Amino acid sequence: MSSLENQFRGLLQHPYEPLFFPKNNGQLLYDLPDRFFTERYRAIGQNLINRFSTPLTATAGTSADTPVPSRVTLKDIPEPNLQFARVISRRSGFSLFIPQHRKIAGQLIEFFISQPDTESLVAAAAFARDRLNAPLFQYALSSALLHRSDTNDVPVPSFLHLFPDQFVDPAVFPKLLEEGRAVLQPNRMAIDIPMNYTASENIREQAMAYFREDIGVNLHHWHWHLVYPADGPASVVRKNRRGELFYYMHQQILARYQIDRFSNGLGRVPVLNNLRMPIAEAYYPKIIRSANNRTYPARYRNMVMADVIRPDDQLQVIISEVELQLQRIIEAIDAGSIVAPNGQRIPLNNFNGIDVLGNIVESSAISANGAFYGDTHNSGHILLAFIHDPTGEYLESFGVMGDVTTAMRDPIFYQWHTYVNNIFTRHKNLFSPYTADDLSNAGVNIVNFETELDRQGSVKNLLLTFWQRTQIDLGAGLDFGPEGNAFVTITHLQHAAFSYRFQIILSGRAREGTVRIFLAPKRNERGQALTFDEQRRLAIEMDTFRINLKSGVNNILRRSTNSSVTIPYERTFRNVSQSNAGDSSFRFCGCGWPSHMLLPKGDSIGVEYDLFAMVSDYTKDRVNPQFDEKVGCNDAHSFCGLRDRTYPDARNMGFPFDRSVGNNIRTFADFVAPYQNMRMAQITIRFTNTVVART
Repeated sequence: MSSLENQFRGLLQHPYEPLFFPKNNGQLLYDLPDRFFTERYRAIGQNLINRFSTPLTATAGTSADTPVPSRVTLKDIPEPNLQFARVISRRSGFSLFIPQHRKIAGQLIEFFISQPDTESLVAAAAFARDRLNAPLFQYALSSALLHRSDTNDVPVPSFLHLFPDQFVDPAVFPKLLEEGRAVLQPNRMAIDIPMNYTASENIREQAMAYFREDIGVNLHHWHWHLVYPADGPASVVRKNRRGELFYYMHQQILARYQIDRFSNGLGRVPVLNNLRMPIAEAYYPKIIRSANNRTYPARYRNMVMADVIRPDDQLQVIISEVELQLQRIIEAIDAGSIVAPNGQRIPLNNFNGIDVLGNIVESSAISANGAFYGDTHNSGHILLAFIHDPTGEYLESFGVMGDVTTAMRDPIFYQWHTYVNNIFTRHKNLFSPYTADDLSNAGVNIVNFETELDRQGSVKNLLLTFWQRTQIDLGAGLDFGPEGNAFVTITHLQHAAFSYRFQIILSGRAREGTVRIFLAPKRNERGQALTFDEQRRLAIEMDTFRINLKSGVNNILRRSTNSSVTIPYERTFRNVSQSNAGDSSFRFCGCGWPSHMLLPKGDSIGVEYDLFAMVSDYTKDRVNPQFDEKVGCNDAHSFCGLRDRTYPDARNMGFPFDRSVGNNIRTFADFVAPYQNMRMAQITIRFTNTVVART
């Protein structure tokens, strides 16, 4: 473990335990200057140092030969002024959807990034840690570590291990504490979390709980917003094509969700396009905030949104104002330009228009005119998050829709984002279809394209899904709990590993190409065939990668584990705060769709899908400098871009399915037929309702 990693290691563990408590299973101690103790502990600081500065003994659950803990001596810096951040109380909720919270988070990120060196950063973070709201602190410090050049290789634990209460059934925590107190390591048993604990199977929407409440899916949403903060220093917020990526990442989530709905016999996601109508769906999240042991409030059936006016949060969201702002955005799309603060028009009918629109709709600090177009996407989250107590009369905090770590659990997330996505679709529909020059790649002929499982004797174009049982260590998130491991067992969707096989003939001299693979549903929940326009809107990106083509026949194999969309299973669930931090392959590269959710679920009979592949002209795709997908954090670039780099594709995200097509294109076959550089395969995904333990 490097010295730098060791300094930050304990700052990101056990968020509510004071820093003078031993960290990392008792093997990491911080020597605090007197001024670093909070007011509660400053008068007895020396007693605390004496009490906690010696190695833990066997009575605490460790062996008698426990190694001597390593120590971090903190630099004694002048007391920083953190009053701006203390507006959010230490044990209250923190939400990136609340403008005041978002601004404070941006200021705190800037405070951490502005520290002149890592020694000063460690000291500043140590001073702030026990005084500030814990999720705010974790978010800001993690983002700063990610964006500083001298710390971007520091391993940062997943939010799952910092705040497990936001991801798992709280009923397991008393059992974990009992197991941890009563049983010494390594004899502790894992506590099982049932798959469906938020509603019974009588609720039809519960058929999608495995998707909505999947830990990896929700971690992806949290981590994307960590990589792409909406506020903060310009160097952190103003990333290449940030607004477009906001659109595309969410559009792909919605498409995946809808495809899985079809395979579970559920229809289209209803569109939340009226902020004044009752909301039919209820949601009982059954998770708590460890900060104060209060539950995330439920939303009952047929509740109606109201103006949110909460002075304590400096929060005022008026429905009529949101409606006006949404109308202004629609008018700007139809006019092909937005109004800048100085009255000039910024065009939307070009390649960058979707990026400008994305920054406005979200909205981020780089919105071209936030005062006029508002905070529309975030305001929708706020109206829904406080639907149970819009004026704070009952002293209730926000529901799951108010938190990026929990919002995707709620069915209403997909209804609101479907409306938001329809705004982007309205913009995309104004563009002319791609031309033959855009889509073709002369001399490239895909003569064969198929899939097969990574096992001998597998059937071509038949892919398999099933349930998998996985153990997760939540020990780093149990504040004031037993030292060491605390295991839970979860059950989630998984698929058998598979590969794509291509045979491509190139006429002419060797060159590069970009392989793009998309999967699209063929039928809806009633078995009715979808039109091509419906299919292309629901096409999900499976992989995009660069290939070197030689003249003649090229046989290419691409494994599903190398997808440009996903991060490896281990990055989703590995607890880097308690594992070997020297393993550089597990650096803070957590942004990406979870690999275990790459495929739709399918059903027990087998659901047919259209699998599309094309080799596009790399001279039109290329962005300099080139990158190696096998290096660093480059492997999930489709949803997350590249760290400190240009987005690695010169085409609009979703190409070639992000634009409408001519009236003569009615089927996938019609779309592919004119182009030798495209190929289709019909695959079947079959689900087996069995649970397999991960080895």
